[in-house]
Amino acid sequence: MFRGTVLLALFSSIALAQDAQLPVKRVVLYKNGVGYFEHLGPVHDKQDVSISFTSGQLNDVLKSLTVLDLSGGRIAGVAYGSSSPVDRQLGDLHLPIDDKSSLSEFLSALRGAKLEVRSGTTTITGRLLSAERKTRIAGGTTLEVDYLSLITDTGDVRTTELSPQFSVRLLEKGLAGKVDRFLDVLSSSRDADVRKMVISTEGSGERSLFVSYISEVPVWKATYRIVLDQKGGKGPLLQGWAIVDNTVGQDWNNVQLSLVAGAPQSFIQNLSQPYYSRRPVVGLPESAMSSPQTYESTLTLGGRLSGMVTDPTGAVIAHAEVRAYDSSGGLAGRAFTDEAGRYNFATLPEGSVRLDVQSPGFQMARINNVTQSNQDVRLQVGSAQTVEVNAVAANMNRENASVSMGASGRNLGSGRALGNGVGNAMAKPAIAAPSGVAGGMIGSDQIASARASLQAAARAQELGDLFEYKLKDPITIRKNSSALLPIVQSSIDAEKVSVWNERAGLAKPQRALWLTNTSGLTLDGGSFSVLEQDTFAGEGIFDPIRPAEKRLVSYATDLALNVRSANNSERDQVTRVHIEKGSMTQVRELRERKTYTFRNEDTSARSVIVEHPFRLGYQLRGDAKPAETTAEWMRFRLPVASKQTAELVVEEARTLQSSFALNNVTSEQIALFVQQKSIDKSIEDALKKIVAQKSVVSSLEAQKSDRDDETTKIFDDQQRLRENMKALKGSAEEKVLLQRYTRQLNDQEDRLEALKKEIKDLDAKVDAAQEELDKMIAGLSFDVKM
Repeated sequence: MFRGTVLLALFSSIALAQDAQLPVKRVVLYKNGVGYFEHLGPVHDKQDVSISFTSGQLNDVLKSLTVLDLSGGRIAGVAYGSSSPVDRQLGDLHLPIDDKSSLSEFLSALRGAKLEVRSGTTTITGRLLSAERKTRIAGGTTLEVDYLSLITDTGDVRTTELSPQFSVRLLEKGLAGKVDRFLDVLSSSRDADVRKMVISTEGSGERSLFVSYISEVPVWKATYRIVLDQKGGKGPLLQGWAIVDNTVGQDWNNVQLSLVAGAPQSFIQNLSQPYYSRRPVVGLPESAMSSPQTYESTLTLGGRLSGMVTDPTGAVIAHAEVRAYDSSGGLAGRAFTDEAGRYNFATLPEGSVRLDVQSPGFQMARINNVTQSNQDVRLQVGSAQTVEVNAVAANMNRENASVSMGASGRNLGSGRALGNGVGNAMAKPAIAAPSGVAGGMIGSDQIASARASLQAAARAQELGDLFEYKLKDPITIRKNSSALLPIVQSSIDAEKVSVWNERAGLAKPQRALWLTNTSGLTLDGGSFSVLEQDTFAGEGIFDPIRPAEKRLVSYATDLALNVRSANNSERDQVTRVHIEKGSMTQVRELRERKTYTFRNEDTSARSVIVEHPFRLGYQLRGDAKPAETTAEWMRFRLPVASKQTAELVVEEARTLQSSFALNNVTSEQIALFVQQKSIDKSIEDALKKIVAQKSVVSSLEAQKSDRDDETTKIFDDQQRLRENMKALKGSAEEKVLLQRYTRQLNDQEDRLEALKKEIKDLDAKVDAAQEELDKMIAGLSFDVKM
């Protein structure tokens, strides 16, 4: 975080030995509050480059710093001022005191040290034994008094009170230095939070040094103007502006600025603060060696700019010197061709560069405006003179790369004159009344013409999931200043509508625009203002809009529209009956109706967009169809003529299902279905046949059950007769009763034989009847809409 008293640039100036600076060449600002910065400038021989940051800035720099010597030198090292915690530094002094110790605590910490104590006219020299506080009563007043006890060289213990006139002198060697260091540490903790980073370079001659890093910056903001009712029958015009703040301590002079509509993940980590961790103490093992590892070397190395240098016959030229210069004329890189005549620059600044190529025996070639990644060079034989040409760009004037010059000769897309000269915070436009305009008044036609001629100062392009607005020309923004930069200028499809959403809690519908992003660009989210008939009509906010995406945005209240809504629901009714595989399914619908009524009191017609909630499980019924559907809303369009009333009826139905097994259907259920009109006549007849067949099966099963019961009773009675026959042995009635029981048993056996046959016949009939019932159920199939 920033310290309010520290005015440091996020990309602080890099002070060279001669107090020169590496200028900022490129700035990329993101929506998550970070910025990417590039510096590029010359260094000489073994030269150190220093950068000053706050501790907060230094943490981001340590995570992202890149330093490259572009001309064959090397980076010897990067050092920065470390700052140990105050308690850690005090601990290193081995003084048992902290930054909040009192005088008595300080003296107690010096126990054992040799001191000279003066109190009034008394002087005591010796080693400090103790410093303690005692209570003394004098004149009825209780006082807290500090006493020092010392052991003198003769072995005497002497105690003295610390009066207001006492003084202590440290006699022990080195102790005064420790106390002095202790006070230095406490004093340094109040210093400004400034940390210096020093980059050491090694090489010979003039070289180019490239430094890049990220750091915290203010979030850039997007704001838009939507102009309606343009003259000449033109459609709505969209103007987009970016608000950029330079709140740091260094000017941005001719900086390549890019604005990225995205938020790459970033975080704060306290890397610049030394961190100590407790570690276990582990004894050394007998063998603590590991085998060294080797890794494969790089196979290919990508280059920012490469090419081949040849002579007039097409033969390659080895060891030719190639120098690259940036748009400001500074040396950006130096390379030599290899045996195959190829050269390669791994990193170059953004924008066009100039190449100077020379080799002994050939004229020096100078190629201007090199923008592509490959540039071949052909050297002409001759004396040391320069042949200057312009590079042929791979895609000239791509995406309106160049902006036409105005009548004044100033480039309307540059950082020096954005729009009509009012876009740059440092510009000072002079506004004069156009010729022929009485009293200096400007007509609406002239305003519309000037507005349409405004050029966007940025090129837009996709960056994966992000979107970049890259300013076409370098921009200059002074420190502690802000700028409003035009980044979008495009006609756009927009329909003026009125929007009603009952759940929004507003009394009136909202005036809105139904935008279709026909600009071909991703529009970053931000505020917008609507101008209609050269007058402010309202404002609002929209989220990012992708190309060809349609978006509804409101900007004012429609006072001319009155609205009323009413709900109505119907009792659920069966809409479909489906019978298959022994199951009957009845589909029911619970219908709900919402009626929106609008009255237009204006003299112009309205196109009303009604946002009706999308509810899971409900389907639309009736004639109303939504113009579009979102995750939460269905949007219906309703035209309302002037001074007229119109209604929108949204009918929805929720589907319910009930299933019945045909085996379980009874006559009572069939009667209920008929009463509720949930089945038709054909289904009723089919179900009655099933119920009748079920009755046949039930009747046969009942008859079989009766015979089973009779068989069981006969078996029980035979068991009783046999038990009685066993009990008759030796009795006078034995003979008569045995004859009787024997006749009964014979009769029962005859009946059992008959029952057995009847049961067998009934089993066959039950199986046949059940089979017939199963066939009827399996063969029954209906799909009837009620």
